[in-house]
Amino acid sequence: MQNTELKPTLRKNDMVQVIAGREKGKTGKVLSVDVSSHRVVVEKMNMVKRHQKPTQANRSGGIIEKESSIHYSNVLLLCGKCNKGVRVGHKVVDKKKVRVCKRCESVLETA
Repeated sequence: MQNTELKPTLRKNDMVQVIAGREKGKTGKVLSVDVSSHRVVVEKMNMVKRHQKPTQANRSGGIIEKESSIHYSNVLLLCGKCNKGVRVGHKVVDKKKVRVCKRCESVLETA
């Protein structure tokens, strides 16, 4: 039996590059990660229109635009050194587990 609750390599505030879909090639910041459904919400990507009823918080209502989630497999973490979307590996440096770029082996950020 497979474990569906995989620990994601992406986190909130990571810069990612979209590699599939209508937003292919664009980069943005991760706003949220949903581990159970394997989806991420990226800033200004996959914008959808939703009809909103007037409420106490939003008096006007109407049609609003917001970000929709993208499947985890359709984004790659952006490496600052390579300036490309890269696959992520893990290494232990100074007794801390860190994420590393598979292409240039540079440390992306401490875990």
